[in-house]
Amino acid sequence: MVDLSQYLPILIFLGIALALSTAFVFLPMGVSQLTGTHNPTTEKLSEYECGFPAFEDPRSRFDVRFYLVAILFIVFDLEAAFLFPWAVSLDLTGWPGWITMMVFLFELVVGFVYAWKKGALEWE
Repeated sequence: MVDLSQYLPILIFLGIALALSTAFVFLPMGVSQLTGTHNPTTEKLSEYECGFPAFEDPRSRFDVRFYLVAILFIVFDLEAAFLFPWAVSLDLTGWPGWITMMVFLFELVVGFVYAWKKGALEWE
């Protein structure tokens, strides 16, 4: 026979998490219904994108520049994510770690300059 009592704390944790998440979702809606603050108007129910109403078909393709800016953001965001652990462990890695990071940063700077010269950061 399998002893399932070891899973009881996990089940209790999941139950509490489910109860809290349900309360955080449905309690504000119930309170707004009871207090009368639930007042949907046409302005509140209208669609919006980035602060202005949609003016094109939602299935239209995005411009390639949008994807290029998104990829550049991810690259430089990952670079920042790599810098923090490197800075913390620099005393352990020593000069080889420092030189490796400088090569990495140099490659990123070359890529950034290339993207800048090609006009990837210009938004028309």
